[in-house]
Amino acid sequence: MIKMKFLVIGGPLILGILAAVQSTLAATCTITSYNEDLIKDAEKNCATITLNGLSVPAGVTLDLNLNEGAKLIFQGTTTWEFFEWDGPLVNITGTNVEISGAPDHLLDVRGNLWWDGKGEDGDIIKPVSFVVHGLQNSIIRDINIKNPSFHAIWIEKSDGVLAQDVYVDSIDGDTLGGKNTDGFNVWTSNNVTIQRIRVYNQDDCVAIKSGTNVVVKDCYCSGGHGVSVGSVGGRVYNIVENVSLSNIDVVNSDNGLRIKTNYGTTGSVTNVTYENVTLKDINKFGIRIHGDYGNHSAGATGGVPIKEFTLKNISGTVKETGTNVYIQVKNASDWHWTEVNITGGKVIQECYGIPEDSGITCC
Repeated sequence: MIKMKFLVIGGPLILGILAAVQSTLAATCTITSYNEDLIKDAEKNCATITLNGLSVPAGVTLDLNLNEGAKLIFQGTTTWEFFEWDGPLVNITGTNVEISGAPDHLLDVRGNLWWDGKGEDGDIIKPVSFVVHGLQNSIIRDINIKNPSFHAIWIEKSDGVLAQDVYVDSIDGDTLGGKNTDGFNVWTSNNVTIQRIRVYNQDDCVAIKSGTNVVVKDCYCSGGHGVSVGSVGGRVYNIVENVSLSNIDVVNSDNGLRIKTNYGTTGSVTNVTYENVTLKDINKFGIRIHGDYGNHSAGATGGVPIKEFTLKNISGTVKETGTNVYIQVKNASDWHWTEVNITGGKVIQECYGIPEDSGITCC
């Protein structure tokens, strides 16, 4: 069912970075049951679309190509029926749009229907949960995702995206077989800011796979694989440049901070800064920078250069069974590490490829 209300908008409409809603879009629409025709009609005619408590059929993408300046609001609990496919469950595109959740909303993916403890290597094909594709100069805010079946949020082929106040809760995956439940993945996107997020999961909290001018700040990450650049290499686009990650807490994760490049591939990682990061009770590696991703045999390291890499004010603890700092790279240059103090790990790994005069102690 769709409810439509026409509003008269007078005076200036201020939306921050968003553009003014087109004058032809004067309606607010609420959709309370899944119907593709109603959704397409709302896309064409409504300035504000509210999706209230939808149950999306099996094997169907909740696909929204929003008009310029439109607002999309999730309300109530949205669910998806089980189906083995790679998804995505949600796909949104648009320019100058705002995607948000009402205070009572929840995107309940019910990932346990897909989880088998093996993630992408399992026999069950698992869908990506929430994709924004080709988003331009837009905001994602106040979104709550529970138990993603696979990766939670992908920002891909987009430019000018602010994602803030997003909560990914996959705590149940610790006991019910969750794996590869990445919080945020950024791919082939530029000018992206991710801030004030909380992620509890079983894989990367944030992974910058490719793109330029990316800011990640004021984040809390628990239980996964930490905050990563990469993996880089082996895809259509293999450039990461101008990335700032700051004011982050990583707790009870396998890794703290990582740069991972794929073995035997090309690409580049340039001007990455981690600053003001606190690690607590990391299981395996406090800091791991490696070029052997995908091939962990002895001595294997890729040729993807990592240049202009800064770590500043990084502190915290690793469990005794872990390693504080582990570096395996090739073609690395212009590294600057200051005020890096990671302690607790008792396992010493042999490092190689560390640039001279970088201030790095590998232990």
